[in-house]
Amino acid sequence: MRPVLEICVADGFALWPIGEHESYSYLVLDGKLTPREVGTAVMRIADCNGSEPEDEPEPCSTDPLGTFLQGLLTLPDLVANGGFRVTDDATGTVFVEPGCCSGLETWRDWLEVLDGTGCASFGHDPFSTAERFGDTVRLTLDAHAKDAGPTTELPVDQLRTLITGAEQDLRDFLALAATWAEEHLPAQAAPVTAALARALDLEPTP
Repeated sequence: MRPVLEICVADGFALWPIGEHESYSYLVLDGKLTPREVGTAVMRIADCNGSEPEDEPEPCSTDPLGTFLQGLLTLPDLVANGGFRVTDDATGTVFVEPGCCSGLETWRDWLEVLDGTGCASFGHDPFSTAERFGDTVRLTLDAHAKDAGPTTELPVDQLRTLITGAEQDLRDFLALAATWAEEHLPAQAAPVTAALARALDLEPTP
């Protein structure tokens, strides 16, 4: 189980260095990313939260960086397209793939499977689901497909361990992003780091 961020190519982006990625691919968020990969992740999360234009037109901004970060730093509810992807490392079979309208900001829905309603879904196309049956959780790649796609069943305790590991990956990424922000966005490092924490539903780093 790994936290992944959906990436869209940003043609001509030049506010800070970013890596090269294909559109609609996924970037795993953890503490092992290169500086350019961190830059890509920060760019994408900020882009996910681009502020909507107001009814009245405003003069063109002379601060491209401030304009790009405005939504990330000011919107009350932040999103980060992606989620927790679950893959069998031995076979490469994917059992949960974040779908459209899924976000890392709702990763705690996984805890509902363990300690709440007993079920959760993670976007659509595919419509991945997790359902608890007693001491077992069934993961389904696409519950709306005719054959439902790949499924697997895990003990509740094993799934809890996987979720804890994925949460730690997010925390490791946030710590890395905080260091990155101090170097690349020194004037906005603290608010950017705090905003990333909110977008990932984590506490800010000390």
